[in-house]
Amino acid sequence: MDRINSFNSAIIARNPAEHEFHQAVQEFTGAVMPYVMANAKYDDGHVLERMTEPDRIVIFRVCWEDDNGHIHCNRAWRVQFNNAIGPYKGGLRFHPNVTQSVLKFLAFEQVYKNALTGLPMGGGKGGSDFDPKGKSDREIMRFCQSLMIELSKHIGEDTDIPAGDIGVGGREISYLFGQYKRLKNRFVGTLTGKGLSYGGSLIRTEATGYGVVYFTQHMLNMRNETLAGKTALISGAGNVAIFCAEKLINEGAQVMTLSDSSGFIYDPDGFDHQKLAFLKTLKFVKRQRLSEYTENYPHAIYHQGKRPWLIKADLAFPCATQNELELEDAKLLVDNGIQLIAEGANMPCTLEAVKYFQAKSVLFAPAKAANAGGVAVSGLEQTQNSLRLPWTREEVDSRLQQIMAHIHRQCVEYGKEDGGINYVKGANIAGFVKVADAMLAYGIG
Repeated sequence: MDRINSFNSAIIARNPAEHEFHQAVQEFTGAVMPYVMANAKYDDGHVLERMTEPDRIVIFRVCWEDDNGHIHCNRAWRVQFNNAIGPYKGGLRFHPNVTQSVLKFLAFEQVYKNALTGLPMGGGKGGSDFDPKGKSDREIMRFCQSLMIELSKHIGEDTDIPAGDIGVGGREISYLFGQYKRLKNRFVGTLTGKGLSYGGSLIRTEATGYGVVYFTQHMLNMRNETLAGKTALISGAGNVAIFCAEKLINEGAQVMTLSDSSGFIYDPDGFDHQKLAFLKTLKFVKRQRLSEYTENYPHAIYHQGKRPWLIKADLAFPCATQNELELEDAKLLVDNGIQLIAEGANMPCTLEAVKYFQAKSVLFAPAKAANAGGVAVSGLEQTQNSLRLPWTREEVDSRLQQIMAHIHRQCVEYGKEDGGINYVKGANIAGFVKVADAMLAYGIG
């Protein structure tokens, strides 16, 4: 414990005020440090010290003109954290709360998430404090084109392959990729999450949500249980949440909640495919608030300014954003008999909440394992781009299921404890070993 504390203290001193990054490193070192100390090659090679320092961070300004002719200036970053096992891979996020700390935590997590997939991908992340909400398509296009002028100097299909994230969907990727193609005069798979008409992959939109459910199925199978008949809480109303709900419904579970930044919707009858189709139109086409759901389904209740964790259920899937599920939420879930938590968003549970779930023997799937389906299919999109050959929906889904099964096996291998499987420990050590072995093979650098 002293070794862990001194290491984390050094991280804080070296990276002041980067609280999200501190949290990600603390979660990682808590699981990995005992393994490092028991294996001299990792300890002597100071691999952890090297792993917690990004290869590079590119920071630049993005100037763009709004529809009224006014000029705005935003800040953007690309954090290229580690490419020991493949080119940097990770999303771009557009949101006012994007900071270097947030992107470093996301990039750090991405390194080990990508390693768990078994695909040759390193870890990176990027984004801007630009807020796409309330902007016209033309304004977003101009911002994306301006951003790509600088970003294009640092990415490429064998160097760094960005994708989408919060605030960056198909529309933004299309503008970014179009500008990259114009600047470089090359049509290559430099970005993933592209439209099907220009190199995208089937299942990519659904992949993270589907993958969370596939991973959950494997966890339940270890206890000879299935999803059928289970009740589930989901936070968020973006791609991850909606398609997590869709797959849960397909598997016979009853989804009770979804949420947005203003509150959550509770449907005591559960969502079905018809209701989910309405929500997809509401959120993805009309871009309206979730509260509008109650106008069509008045038996549902919208809880303004609250999170869904106060509803009684068997399973919980935090799919919105980081640190949305805190210690008090965890206590409430446990008191209500929650059996399993699977992280759909990146680091949605605070460290205190995770430790509480583990202390109460609640099955807990960390994001770097459970939500790896999105980047897995991004990797499959890269493969299809390289082959110049698209795969069918069934082929991609089959490969996604195989990858999630592979991730679960690694978590079990490295996470076995007397009381069962510690998935946090298993995911972190499995990802660490793959990256660390590659780094040691290259020598000092």
